[in-house]
Amino acid sequence: MATLAEIRAKLQSANQRDTSGGSAGGDNAVYPHWNIAEGQTATIRFLPDKDPNNTFFWVERAMIKLEFAGIKGDTNSKKVTVQVPCMEMWNETCPILSEVRPWFKDKSLEDMGRKYWKKKSYLFQGFVVDSKLQEEGKTPENPIRRFIIGAQIFNIIKNALVDNEIEELPTDKVRGLDFKIAKTSKGGYADYSTSSWARRERALSEAELAALDKYGPFDLKSFLPKKPTEVELKVIKEMFEASVEGEAYDPERWGQYYKPAGANISVSTNSAPKTISAPVTTNSEVEEDAESETVSTPTETKVDSKTSNSDAGSRAADIIAMIRKRQQQ
Repeated sequence: MATLAEIRAKLQSANQRDTSGGSAGGDNAVYPHWNIAEGQTATIRFLPDKDPNNTFFWVERAMIKLEFAGIKGDTNSKKVTVQVPCMEMWNETCPILSEVRPWFKDKSLEDMGRKYWKKKSYLFQGFVVDSKLQEEGKTPENPIRRFIIGAQIFNIIKNALVDNEIEELPTDKVRGLDFKIAKTSKGGYADYSTSSWARRERALSEAELAALDKYGPFDLKSFLPKKPTEVELKVIKEMFEASVEGEAYDPERWGQYYKPAGANISVSTNSAPKTISAPVTTNSEVEEDAESETVSTPTETKVDSKTSNSDAGSRAADIIAMIRKRQQQ
């Protein structure tokens, strides 16, 4: 397990790089803190990662949202969104970001660039210490839950560690700290800026220690999306171009790879209908986006993720033409 000093050193190093320009599952283990009522709080306690090589007690996810006009063949369908993993999670070149980066050099394409830029979130684990949230479905027997945390809350967690506000590892069994998620609203959107670490240390309870001994912590990286294969990367790029062109989602072409969250889509293989489950996109991942209002762009600009893109469709054909022209050069 990394020490607090090691965590701070690595965070500060990452901050310096930023300044210089440098599956969540469907088993109900994810605690949906975004569903707590406005004005309420939820107290949680983070645990260390099972992976001894992970300096932090979290892992980072990077997803890209592809919006489609509807579902091909369904005249009653509305706009749908498919989430795909960004290859930068594995320190490899992302085909979508490679196309999108130059858009930020053109003022007229910036909004479209932000629409297709990666959205970061962070996967933690721990106990739900206190919560008034009535969760849908049965809560898991294992009380060690997973937390999908967006940028706003994550920055509060990180900044307290970097600024020496915390003296001991917050995941320590005896001298650790609880974290309070507080939900308010700002500008019509959920706001979590008043979330904070507890002021006093708290030792884990006997029940929490017993659960930790029985179940142990998760290996957080095992819940990250599956790394796309070469075939899946081609599918992702094809879906991206279709999304920019304003086309409908085609289940026959992409249904066996990625599909909209919650959609019950059947594809035909050798004339036999087959319902395919999405390998990456889950309801938890989609709901999590409601918590995070900001995304990082290449220019480090903070942008409202709900910004209207009403005029984006009219430029889609021009953007695709630019993409294809670059490919021919």
